[in-house]
Amino acid sequence: MATKKPENLSFEQALEELTVIVTDMEQGDLSLEQSLKQFERGIALANASSNKLQQAEQKVAILMGNDPQAALSNFNDNVE
Repeated sequence: MATKKPENLSFEQALEELTVIVTDMEQGDLSLEQSLKQFERGIALANASSNKLQQAEQKVAILMGNDPQAALSNFNDNVE
């Protein structure tokens, strides 16, 4: 099965995969090359998750009207 790009995963899927990566790395059974590959994937997952959270926070702030001075931008579920 092909690995999905982090930005194509749901927040929950990315968090679950990130948890597995952390567990695998903490066990210390990975080679240096495997560890680096997993670390790189983990960073990508963390960045994608952070972007999704920022989008959700922006949407909530707009819906709640907490920041009337905030500039509106297009809300897109697909992170580039």
